[in-house]
Amino acid sequence: MPIDNIWQLPSESDSEIFDLLCQTKQVRIERIVSIGHTTPTDEWYDQDQHEWVVVLQGRATLLLDDHAQGEVLTLVAGQHLYLPPHRLHRVIATSTEPPCIWLAVHVWE
Repeated sequence: MPIDNIWQLPSESDSEIFDLLCQTKQVRIERIVSIGHTTPTDEWYDQDQHEWVVVLQGRATLLLDDHAQGEVLTLVAGQHLYLPPHRLHRVIATSTEPPCIWLAVHVWE
């Protein structure tokens, strides 16, 4: 089994980087590297699974929408958030210096 380093980052990338770290039938764990990347303005994440994210480095700002009003949350290193299934959300800002490194855990029932 290979050993990887979660802190090893690409020098630059045009898009977010999603690295699959572990996957089973019910769980997917991934590292996400965002270097100023955001969700396109007209797109929302609407997922069937539970998602728990933690920012390991940098900063990320998310817009959560429950169809009534939006809620803006900024996460910094060490802060985490649980998103239940079908909680609409978008990433509206991520840091570039340092790059934002997330750890995301997706769980299906």
